[in-house]
Amino acid sequence: MRIGELATATGVSARSLRYYEEQGLLTSTRSPSGQRHYTDKHIDRVTFIQRLYTAGLSSRTIMALLPCVDAPSEANSDAALARMEQERERLSAHIDDLARTRDALDTLMATNRAHRKTLRPAPAA
Repeated sequence: MRIGELATATGVSARSLRYYEEQGLLTSTRSPSGQRHYTDKHIDRVTFIQRLYTAGLSSRTIMALLPCVDAPSEANSDAALARMEQERERLSAHIDDLARTRDALDTLMATNRAHRKTLRPAPAA
């Protein structure tokens, strides 16, 4: 199948598929005229890549996880799990930072509300 067909089958834009190839996440064969060609197995691969992106992983991290899929072994599985644990810790730290930022904003909003109560209404025009 050609890139447009893979895009339709996966719901991923052709531009994203070309990006996946640039990042080494996806490979295709090329026709003599340079057109990309894919097989049905690429549908599963793109779907898997999309799941990883949805989980907040970068293309670099996804690249590090792919050996677990491409060459399944205990060592690759262990390495993938360790990398996913690192990413989970990174995301948890980011969530904690966001919660602190939200709490600081809540404090500022409460201060503003309290200050507004001390203001006199503007005179009518």
